[in-house]
Amino acid sequence: MNPILFLLTITVQSIITVKSPAFKADENIPVKYTCEGANINPPLLIGDIPKGAKSLALILEDPDAPKGTFDHWVMWNIPLIEKIEENSAPGKEGKNGMMKNKYIGPCPPSGTHHYHFRVYALDTRLDLSESTDKKALQKAMEGHILAAGELVGLYKKTGTAK
Repeated sequence: MNPILFLLTITVQSIITVKSPAFKADENIPVKYTCEGANINPPLLIGDIPKGAKSLALILEDPDAPKGTFDHWVMWNIPLIEKIEENSAPGKEGKNGMMKNKYIGPCPPSGTHHYHFRVYALDTRLDLSESTDKKALQKAMEGHILAAGELVGLYKKTGTAK
């Protein structure tokens, strides 16, 4: 499902704020968090989590990938925390676009790509297996999203090796 259509099909009561101390919205993601660096997740600050939320979910995707949207990180059952620390996975990780249960940093083959860090506040915890991918997570979240928000970062390869 198109991520924009997915967001439009849910009834969101409020908007979560998603920021990072490592980069500003619509600005470049530091090399450290990419395939050219340490390839670890950046810290994320999450605000305005609504009352009634029981858990958070996160999807990181690159809609500019040449073969269609590429999923870099899929995670659910994140506790109601205001910060996801650098190089951490506080929830249960599902399959990314490489079929691995972990974060994969930005690594565009060419040009500048947009990376969408989407966070969802859910009214439940999800009972999902480690084989869950983004599509299955989105289906499981239907009817349970209280709020959502996103941070978009940019990245273009620098040619620097790690």
